[in-house]
Amino acid sequence: MLNHLRRVLSTAKDRGASAVEYGLMVAAIAAVIVAVVFGLGTIVSKTFSDTCSSFTTKTTTNTTAAEGCKTTTTP
Repeated sequence: MLNHLRRVLSTAKDRGASAVEYGLMVAAIAAVIVAVVFGLGTIVSKTFSDTCSSFTTKTTTNTTAAEGCKTTTTP
């Protein structure tokens, strides 16, 4: 009976430790994803801004392409 109790208690310790390890891995993966999204977000935003400014500075016959880049301000 004592051996059975030791076996049950030893397996319970392993499950608790692995749950903590999985939680730490999930937190680390989430932190990496957030860092990548914020890092690439500024690059993508700058690229779109540069594209819109190139549409508005060059003279084109197609005015609808440049109209999508216009910013509106609200009073």
